Amino acid sequence: MENTYPSKALAEAVEAISSLPGVGSRSALRLALHLLRQPSDKIHRFASAIGRLADDVHYCSRCMMISDGDICAICSDARRDHDTICVVESVRDVMSIEATGQYRGVYHVLGGIISPMNGIGPSDLRIRELTERVKPETEVIFALSGDVEGETTAFYIYRRIEHTGCKVTTLARGLGFGDELEYADSLTLGRSITNRQIFNP
Repeated sequence: MENTYPSKALAEAVEAISSLPGVGSRSALRLALHLLRQPSDKIHRFASAIGRLADDVHYCSRCMMISDGDICAICSDARRDHDTICVVESVRDVMSIEATGQYRGVYHVLGGIISPMNGIGPSDLRIRELTERVKPETEVIFALSGDVEGETTAFYIYRRIEHTGCKVTTLARGLGFGDELEYADSLTLGRSITNRQIFNP
């Protein structure tokens, strides 16, 4: 690699940046050259912020959301409805729902959905941790993608928690089949949460 770049440090930076999803080597080079034009203190702040992702960011021991401590800000907020748990695939989905301002419960991040084609089974997800949180007075909201894998995951979880007698709901179908939450606009997603329906397996 160092043979194609005038600097080994530049080559290593391009390699690191191009390892990010959706970033090719040409885009990585453009970004690296942009950084080189910045004051050195700005580059160090940038590098320090990235480094803190490895050292200072944790996952909430309760809901698996990204957190600066053991318990995230949402789970530690006494004003939230802790008897309502919104089940999502990823951290990005939590951020999308929070942006609507329409939901005041808490979350559970599965870390993916059941996908045999991709080698992801129930044991690869944080389903057991969810079942340990569910009580008879709990409402579990499935906010998973509306494709076959999302529906399969919801059905599997439902079978694991139905014996508790909890209320199980799902987003209203303002979202189309196969839609992902992170791409839904806030208004549509907010209405889907507010008008959620009883889950029918």
